[in-house]
Amino acid sequence: MSFLSVVVAAGEGLRAGPGEPKAWRLLAGRPVVRWSVEALLSAGAREVAVVVAQDRRSAVEDALYGLSGWTAVSGGATRALSVRAGLAALSGPDDTAVLIHDAARPFVTGTHVAALLATLEGCDGAVPALPVPDTLKRGDGAVSETVSRDGLWRAQTPQAFRLGRLRAAYAAWPGASEPTDDAQVVEAAGGRIALAPGDPMLMKLTYPEDFAMAEQLAGGRRIVRTGFGVDAHRFGPGSEVWLGGVRISHDQGLIGHSDADAGLHALTDALLGAIADGDIGQHFPPSDPKWKGVSSDRFLTHAVGLAQAKGGQVISADLTLICERPKIGPHRDDMRARIAELLGLPIGRVSVKATTTEGMGFTGREEGLMAQAVVCVETPA
Repeated sequence: MSFLSVVVAAGEGLRAGPGEPKAWRLLAGRPVVRWSVEALLSAGAREVAVVVAQDRRSAVEDALYGLSGWTAVSGGATRALSVRAGLAALSGPDDTAVLIHDAARPFVTGTHVAALLATLEGCDGAVPALPVPDTLKRGDGAVSETVSRDGLWRAQTPQAFRLGRLRAAYAAWPGASEPTDDAQVVEAAGGRIALAPGDPMLMKLTYPEDFAMAEQLAGGRRIVRTGFGVDAHRFGPGSEVWLGGVRISHDQGLIGHSDADAGLHALTDALLGAIADGDIGQHFPPSDPKWKGVSSDRFLTHAVGLAQAKGGQVISADLTLICERPKIGPHRDDMRARIAELLGLPIGRVSVKATTTEGMGFTGREEGLMAQAVVCVETPA
């Protein structure tokens, strides 16, 4: 089921202690806000409005670099105003499902989303909730009352609604007080809210000790897998070669079924190896005439799409080109920029190196050239 989403990341999170607001702190090496946005996109969100403070507009571009399908929205002075800003940025029919999620709950998964969308059928909202397990006391320094926990639940996010219903409920909210969550707004407008199964993993990062616990949990949820790729092509007649996605004038060409870009071929095989999905020959067999002369960009972006479909994210790439000529140095930065673009990476995570074999072997005799690549991909454990 297609859905939209709002991720609220505009708060300061003062209870989390000194330092960056909690949505922008690193968790297992990634900004907290990225965990939620990436998970919702992977779960099928058609569009995600990420609501941030005005001074975080550039920060969110860095935090979500390489992801597509999201829009940055400036938040308001309160959470309710931020949610309304996010809703206004979304487009779709009134009956479209929309999930509102706090960025400070980074461990949302596709399983949570599926359960919420199933629960939303036949009601006005769905909330993941856990029964309260602890004895409840009321008091101020001393206990004045023990409160029954029967029928009490801990509400979590994301919370699911229909887009038009939630917009109308916020428009009708009296404004005298601040709602504690979005379900309260729909309840006040007469809506029926159903409870979906909650999950302790949907913990909210509130206090400094929560980050220490989350760091331990995050370590078991994502792993880094490494793939290695090799490719070689012979020189032949021509006046240019393609290497690392860059055209280089040369007194020879490279012979191959496609454009013979050994650098991109090696990177493609390395990426396919990291996700254990065959090799470039299986996906693009040279016996198939439709790949004759095609740009190797297509091979690498196809492999990126396969990795993303498995919940993976490319995190770095290292390419080594082995040849006497052409000289790689003058083109190195152009190659890094093009490869970074194809992989959805900052250029600082892409390395291009060159070496020779000191006149030995087929590369030393300038009969051809070789490329070797290593690609690291972060995937679910």
